[in-house]
Amino acid sequence: MSFEPILLSTGITGWTFLQSTYDDQFENFKNDTVLKRENDYFTENIGNVSSAEDLVKDRRLLGVALKAFGLEDQIDYKAMIQKVLEEGTTADGNLASKLDDSRWVDFSKAFGFGGGETRTNTDPVAMAAIVADNEAQSFEIAVGEQDETMRIALYALRELQQVILPDDAEEDGPTVNAQWYNIIGQPQLSKMMQVTLNLPESMNLIDVDQQVRVYKEAAQRLLGTDDLSSLSSEEDMNKLAITYLARAEVAAIGNSYSSSAAALSLLQA
Repeated sequence: MSFEPILLSTGITGWTFLQSTYDDQFENFKNDTVLKRENDYFTENIGNVSSAEDLVKDRRLLGVALKAFGLEDQIDYKAMIQKVLEEGTTADGNLASKLDDSRWVDFSKAFGFGGGETRTNTDPVAMAAIVADNEAQSFEIAVGEQDETMRIALYALRELQQVILPDDAEEDGPTVNAQWYNIIGQPQLSKMMQVTLNLPESMNLIDVDQQVRVYKEAAQRLLGTDDLSSLSSEEDMNKLAITYLARAEVAAIGNSYSSSAAALSLLQA
């Protein structure tokens, strides 16, 4: 990418600047030559795809499709991707639902290749939405190349809303447990919530049901609720992002101090 996002600083100061300049920076980023080329290719060719196999065989199309859902690092798992697309999301025991990551369900639904489902790859509105998501994800990736915590905060602001209140949710939305299972299934969201709730990375090593209990208890203690739907307003989401960034910055300082102290001890010895 020729356009690099401008981050004046790290932590809350950098976040405040990024938020205040986001619209202008994102508009400039969308005009990047490489990004426009991949989006134009997707727009011009996705309508010619007639099966999940066709999509998986075209690496350029598949790259845009996966990145739109934050799954770009899975591009080499073609057999699994094809199976996710072909089984859809409505049949019992479909693979997308078994993967414990709501992004795979969203990915499969976006194309409708499953049995009894309606293919959407010829719908220009649906495919334009994927292009827009690819632009957003690409910008976040570019931000992450400079500051990974900033990328996670941007991603969380956009994706947490969908986890908490998905577009196709029933009136009451997903259960509290379902919210946390979806967060645990997405590495960036789980990282963000671990830092925000002062939980160790070793959380990932315990049983997922135990993780849910620990997350809920920590959220109740530190956020005042374990039901994130009560924190879904733009103001509350931004507060959550700022809390994450502040605690990530403190942790980074602590890690730096620990490394320096260890090095000093070795020198003194």
